[in-house]
Amino acid sequence: MADKREGDHASPAGTFPLLRAFYRPDRLARPSTALPLTALTPRDGWCDDPADPNYNRLVALPYSASHEDLWRADGLYDVIVVIGYNTDPIAPGNGSAIFLHCASPEFAGTEGCIAIARDTLVPLLGLLGRSSTITINA
Repeated sequence: MADKREGDHASPAGTFPLLRAFYRPDRLARPSTALPLTALTPRDGWCDDPADPNYNRLVALPYSASHEDLWRADGLYDVIVVIGYNTDPIAPGNGSAIFLHCASPEFAGTEGCIAIARDTLVPLLGLLGRSSTITINA
């Protein structure tokens, strides 16, 4: 989508860098990747409030502004790769928390992210590095 906006449930169109990855250390071993990799904790969130100065950034919970909890019970965020959309510079309201993450068992739609099977995503991490990109034809 060329005119991506916060909350529109659409994926942005274009080619974007893959910036960093997160994983749930209680659910899988540290995956191999050349991307910067961080183990998630229950205190990790991602701000999705366009009026907040930390919009489209990792935040520590509890957090007063609107945010996504990255420590999810449903397994969708067992592995997260941050897609470099609206990151440099960040434009408030243009969309946040655009991730490559684990798909639900029924491969349900996302709120703008890209989701693939966890057993595909984990080995894919081993192929990704600082120059990796993703092209989204939305």
